Amino acid sequence: MTTRIISTDKAPAAIGPYSQAVADAHTLYCSGQIGLNPVTGELIEPFEAQAHQAFSNLKAVIEAAGGKLENVMKLTIFLASMDDFPVVNDIMCKYFAAPYPARSCFAVAALPKGARVEVEAIVHLA
Repeated sequence: MTTRIISTDKAPAAIGPYSQAVADAHTLYCSGQIGLNPVTGELIEPFEAQAHQAFSNLKAVIEAAGGKLENVMKLTIFLASMDDFPVVNDIMCKYFAAPYPARSCFAVAALPKGARVEVEAIVHLA
């Protein structure tokens, strides 16, 4: 199996020992994206803007691998508070159309850099 490491400056650089994404011939595994501005590295506020930025960063990584959002098979969303669940659902619908990808959403104790949302994906590459 041949793998490719995916990296783009249109999304924030990894803040730890991991790649933005790894692809094989047909599948892209995207690391979690938080709402960091890819230019400044600063966390975007308020929550709605942070969630949009997280999805935008994820989209940039997917596109860097030659993929498209409509080929996302599985999303995992991590929230610092389930109180943000309805807002993140609304924002997700701005990036994905029905039929939606499979998805899990979890409340977690904390996210990197004090983020309130993180999004990761598995994508089919045509």
